[in-house]
Amino acid sequence: MKTTKLLAALAASAAASTMAIQPASAETTLKWAHVYEASEPYHTCAVAASDKLKAATEDRYSIEVFPASSLGKEVDINEGLGLGTVDIIYTGQLFAGRAYGPIAIGGAPFMFRDFDHWDKYRNSDLFKDLAQGYTDATGNHITSVTYYGERHVTSNKPIDKPEDMAGLKIRVPNAPLYMMFPKATGANPTPIAFAEVYLALQQGTVDAQENPLPTIQAKKFYEVQEHINLTGHITDALLTIVGGPAWNAMDAADQAALEKVLDETADCATGQIIQSEKDLVQWFKDQGVDVREVDRAPFREATMKLHNGEDATWDQATYDNLQAIE
Repeated sequence: MKTTKLLAALAASAAASTMAIQPASAETTLKWAHVYEASEPYHTCAVAASDKLKAATEDRYSIEVFPASSLGKEVDINEGLGLGTVDIIYTGQLFAGRAYGPIAIGGAPFMFRDFDHWDKYRNSDLFKDLAQGYTDATGNHITSVTYYGERHVTSNKPIDKPEDMAGLKIRVPNAPLYMMFPKATGANPTPIAFAEVYLALQQGTVDAQENPLPTIQAKKFYEVQEHINLTGHITDALLTIVGGPAWNAMDAADQAALEKVLDETADCATGQIIQSEKDLVQWFKDQGVDVREVDRAPFREATMKLHNGEDATWDQATYDNLQAIE
């Protein structure tokens, strides 16, 4: 009887010890959600991040990536960060701007002179200050910026000048600043969720949409649009954001490891997108799509008049500081 009690006590003690050490040694899987296709560099580079994070944290953390709106549309996954239903997301600057207006400035049309201006902005003290403002407002943490590409208009009629967009029903993401460029050119901006755009174009719900060339290819918009008009109206980027609940559960060393891995992931996707943009003009032409070079100056001139108007979510000083970056 005593032997039985002793064995039971030892078993209970061993079980308690196992339970005590389990949380420290168990792997935590971070959920990374986004709205892009599994074939795109944003996704493939993110998938590769899991092994890097496991190695950097001695198997304490891994990442599972959920593409193509499988955990919700962009609005949903932004909300999910604070709720802890997702841990990491890619999101557009204008969606992040709903929580902290000034961070949206980098996603406004014709805000940058060229790629170099954008690249210097993302590495600037101004961007660091804006990212901190977003963290203060939300509790979530921006780690990285990934180049998304220059956004161009696709349509079923040629667009060579701003007047050609008058009355055009153009799909835009559901964030107010995406409507600035259509408004400036007399078009009719129509918010539609990203996952529903192909069908909306196919059925004629809208006449046009706007996205970078790699996205136009990945989402097959060229199948239902005759013209790609190289307006380059937004030099766009995705923010990689870690939710407050996930970030705050990590110690400083694991936070640093995660930030480094996410920065490397941003560089991975950025490099591939830059190369893809260079290659795709000819690829689309080979598919029989009309790819049109346009004079961007009139489009830029019309849009810049609205930069600090009623839709601006930044102050004049922030705008001036961004424009002053050389």
